Amino acid sequence: MTIKAYLYDKCGTCRKAKQWLNQHNIAIEEIPIVDAPPTEDELRSMWQASGLPLTKFFNTSGQFYRELGLKDKLPSMTEDEMLKLLASNGKLLKRPLVSDGKTVTVGFKEEEYEKAWGGR
Repeated sequence: MTIKAYLYDKCGTCRKAKQWLNQHNIAIEEIPIVDAPPTEDELRSMWQASGLPLTKFFNTSGQFYRELGLKDKLPSMTEDEMLKLLASNGKLLKRPLVSDGKTVTVGFKEEEYEKAWGGR
């Protein structure tokens, strides 16, 4: 299965993740997260496959997150509302977001990448 990597080219963390994947000869389909964010259904599948709380998919250090006051709003939002919001704006998504449909990583930590993608 193709590994989709949702990246933002101005993001240093995304560049580090892409470099790590390239160094390990892992082919990816690179998708610009701001121009083509995953759909609600794609996000729901990734979230469920990841085993992470849905709140971990939010870019909490992003300007848009702060402008919308999401720190205070997220606790009272439903999962459907959160997914709809994440799908509406790629800048709200923590990046890089990498998935092959079964395995999902959010953000970049070398040890997590080694565990998730190293044996390919």
